[in-house]
Amino acid sequence: MMIKATDIVVGTGKTAVKGALIVTEYTGYLMDGTVFDASAYRGRPFECVIGTGRVIKGWDLGVLGFDEAGVGIAPMQVGGKRELIVPAHLAYGDRAVGKIPPNAPLRFEITLLEVRTRDD
Repeated sequence: MMIKATDIVVGTGKTAVKGALIVTEYTGYLMDGTVFDASAYRGRPFECVIGTGRVIKGWDLGVLGFDEAGVGIAPMQVGGKRELIVPAHLAYGDRAVGKIPPNAPLRFEITLLEVRTRDD
């Protein structure tokens, strides 16, 4: 299984690029629909540097616009909302993490709120 990215809303703002700090709202689901995590649980958006291995590989690829074979899809832009279906090997693999069982594919809904680069 390869990563699958579907735009729910196509953003029109700044484009996510490798090494940028991104600010997102997200919800993570197991494939049966169980929510395992959400930025709303913490009461604030989630921030991370994208494309540098700080998040699961499926996020790096899906936000920046590449599938695991390096084939281009559109990178996310601010204001966009994307559904990612991430195969287990691009998520947590054979490790159990919190509510996530081993070898679990995951589904995320990610809304890109902001992109900050060194040029900002």
